[in-house]
Amino acid sequence: MLLGRQTWMFEQPPAIISTGIVGGPFEAQGNIADDFDLFFSDQWMEEKTFEQAHRHLIYEASKIATEKANLSFEDINVFLHGDLINQLTPTNFAASDFDIPFLGMFNACATSMEGLALSASILSQSNANYVLTGAASHHAAAERQFRYPTEYGSQKPETSQWTVTGSGIALLAKQGNGPKVTSATVGKVIDRDMTDPFNMGGAMAPAAFDTINTHLLERGVQADYYDFIITGDLGKIGRNLCYEMLLQQNHQMSENQLLDCGLIIYKPSQPVFSGGSGTACSSVVTYGHFIQQLNKKLCNKILVVATGALLSPLTVQQKETIPCIAHAVSIENND
Repeated sequence: MLLGRQTWMFEQPPAIISTGIVGGPFEAQGNIADDFDLFFSDQWMEEKTFEQAHRHLIYEASKIATEKANLSFEDINVFLHGDLINQLTPTNFAASDFDIPFLGMFNACATSMEGLALSASILSQSNANYVLTGAASHHAAAERQFRYPTEYGSQKPETSQWTVTGSGIALLAKQGNGPKVTSATVGKVIDRDMTDPFNMGGAMAPAAFDTINTHLLERGVQADYYDFIITGDLGKIGRNLCYEMLLQQNHQMSENQLLDCGLIIYKPSQPVFSGGSGTACSSVVTYGHFIQQLNKKLCNKILVVATGALLSPLTVQQKETIPCIAHAVSIENND
């Protein structure tokens, strides 16, 4: 059911019946290591290239999620996934291992919630029984494409963020036990003329605010309807900016209610500058940490707002601005 212009309400909300969460060695030292299923001991993951390692992350997380539900890849009707690398090559190669009908997606670091929203829509329309969705990133592969290879040892400003090495996969079912995907708000592309590729949080904050504001208005709820509103990877700078914008719009919420995946995944002692980032950031924190919180009834209603900067190496070189987007999905316990 359409609410307003951008919000979908799922009258038959599908369930997240299992998840698969994998990460690299740096994530194993992080703040939510207990919420992962598997860690690799190095960035190579016994592969020849970082991009092949990226593919390996996707495969392992997908396998874990499927096996947890006592299903096989042959039981899955659709696989929706995306990453940051040109033409989604890690995702495409991983999908070739599955023999599952596949829909590739790119909304940068907003891809995780784009996939979750579309998966819920597919299931609620009875176009599938099981859907596998998620997003992944690899620190070394993304740095090589978007900035400088890590071997260069280039210096970064405090506004920069650390790309997560990981993959977060969710298996959704038309019917089943688990937290339900109840609604989604599809974001608009917002461009506030930001040009600094080392300040993604500042660039994405207006898009996050716009989507959160729209979701609350169109669904007709106050911010305190949710236990937590969780942004994808705004980091310190972007999260604080988004919070100020929400308060200015008279949304009453506490400091502890607006969280950010990029501030949750790593410990304060880890050298990640403004926080974590990357397509995997929101997917591993949401499908790992927060789904466990929902399953344990430590919280019952969350709104996850994945944020993405829609830049490319070419647009940065051409001195273009950075258009951004955010998609919001509500996940709630039945009771």
